[in-house]
Amino acid sequence: MTYRQIIETLGVLANPANVAGMARYGISPAGTLGVSMPLLRKMAKEIGRRHDLADELWLSAIHEARILAALIDDPGKVTDDQMERWVLDIDSWDVCDQLCSNLFSRTALAHEKAATWSGRSETFVKRAGFVLMACLAVHDKKADDALFAEYLPLIVREASDDRNFVKKAVNWALRQIGKRNPTLNDLAVETAREIRKIVTPSARWIAADALRELTDERSWHRWQKTERKPFGRK
Repeated sequence: MTYRQIIETLGVLANPANVAGMARYGISPAGTLGVSMPLLRKMAKEIGRRHDLADELWLSAIHEARILAALIDDPGKVTDDQMERWVLDIDSWDVCDQLCSNLFSRTALAHEKAATWSGRSETFVKRAGFVLMACLAVHDKKADDALFAEYLPLIVREASDDRNFVKKAVNWALRQIGKRNPTLNDLAVETAREIRKIVTPSARWIAADALRELTDERSWHRWQKTERKPFGRK
């Protein structure tokens, strides 16, 4: 499929009713067509990996075209310049999460960007940093625990950011790191307890929500095969 064919297909699949529903969940209606994720994934499968086409689709500024760009781009060909350009264009949490999960987390620069972007001031750039941490905790099976332990002070540092899209990403990163293995679970629980001492609404929410999940007895069995120590307990 060519760029023009893809844009025309997205137009045919557009669903204004979905746009209104997406707006209720905080997704910007600007440039949004309301095409569902299953349809976008089906299109991506038909298109295949197309690095050159991905950048064209991203530059269109169409919401669904940008998600499609994240699905078809080749992680091995993504450059530092591209990542910095694209992350500044993000205007919706779902584009941020799809981009980080499907593309950026699979690049060689993923860990570097997670740390760097977490300290940026822009809402969706900062969110991208923490979403990357969450995605890497799940997908980067070869990474050493020490690498994820280095993210925990960054999580503490940003726990007082009360912007909804930021605090939810900070919380997500903490929970996913804590679910990676028993060692990181202990560290994440300690981090959540440290955050709980910070007297801000966002910090209290992040800590309470993370502790609720990371000390859940129903989740202990995930670690029992590798370590006798109960999940989330000293």
